[in-house]
Amino acid sequence: MSPSISPRIAAIAESATLKVDAKAKALQAEGRKVISFAAGEPDFPTPANVVEAAAVAVREPRNHRYTPAAGLPELRQAIAAKTLRDSGLEVDASRIIVTNGGKQAVYQAFATVVAEGEEVLMPAPYWTTYPEAIKLAGGVPVEVFAGADQDYLVTVEQLEAARTDKTKVLLFVSPSNPTGAVYSEEQTRAIGEWALEHDLWVITDEIYQNLVYGGVRAVSIVEAVPAIADQTILVNGVAKSYAMTGWRLGWMVGPANVIKAAGNLQSHLSSNVSNISQRAAIEALTGPQDEVERMRQAFERRRDVIVAELSKIDGVVCPTPDGAFYVYPDVRGLLNREWQGVTPTTTLELADLILEKAEVAVVPGEAFGPSGYLRLSYALGDEPLLEGVQRLQRLFA
Repeated sequence: MSPSISPRIAAIAESATLKVDAKAKALQAEGRKVISFAAGEPDFPTPANVVEAAAVAVREPRNHRYTPAAGLPELRQAIAAKTLRDSGLEVDASRIIVTNGGKQAVYQAFATVVAEGEEVLMPAPYWTTYPEAIKLAGGVPVEVFAGADQDYLVTVEQLEAARTDKTKVLLFVSPSNPTGAVYSEEQTRAIGEWALEHDLWVITDEIYQNLVYGGVRAVSIVEAVPAIADQTILVNGVAKSYAMTGWRLGWMVGPANVIKAAGNLQSHLSSNVSNISQRAAIEALTGPQDEVERMRQAFERRRDVIVAELSKIDGVVCPTPDGAFYVYPDVRGLLNREWQGVTPTTTLELADLILEKAEVAVVPGEAFGPSGYLRLSYALGDEPLLEGVQRLQRLFA
């Protein structure tokens, strides 16, 4: 018998969103005309000016060498300017670490502030990576669920009911993946003041903060409650707003002691991010934003279409998301009913039915919290989006 692997690593669950997307792509490779709503990835190319900046950078020998593990000084300064502009927080570039995508920033944030057995309040529905990152840090994720009847927004009362003497961190995500929900300024302030009162760390994932619709603004918790900045870590990146998922460029912003500790971790974990991606990110953050705005407008148009079309299906309740590029319909009305000879009792079973009978890939709610919901990304072309939803309409007619 071979030696066992680490129990902590063995306990990690595979990313459900990537698993569903991989299954959809495998079926597509077999010739099946599967439309996938699974991956949270814009269908647009990276803006041309960003690509050109990378092309120039790759020819410069300085970019062929190691650079500071925390990131290029010019990029950290550009991130500081963005953080002031969009999050209302004035921060020195020394309090920023550039990471290999937002996912590494999430992992490092929890690893830096969570000790063994400490609890993290995790509003649900939640992104699939959060609980795994918390458990890798030795922490205990504590779900605080808000359903469609609350527009997927947790309240201070719910958070307080879940708080114990082991609570160390509040995870705050607005706009949300998977729901697209955005907290109002008043709601954000109330939650921030509550976290400040109870001396909690706040880890806030703001990677979708610029993808908001209908005149809504995602107010950062550090802008709503400036006093909480000294106990808040902000996570962000260029992947979503700039259609740069494959460039793997994110960052974390936080108090000096947190950034110093996280920097020590990163110096052993991965060292510096690709210099080419860093040079591209500088252009993304400081260059023209016209193409970014065109993408945002396209997402808003697609959001309106998918909400309207899903709402035509009897048994589906689909709140209109104010941000990100996901809808998260409540589909409990489709369960325990027979569809083409199959009676699904969970959304895991429902998602399998939809893939098999309609050749549409969606992610079941079990990946993000309780059963009864589906996540559909509308970051795909207008035509496949409409065709995919119309297949669902025919299946559940």
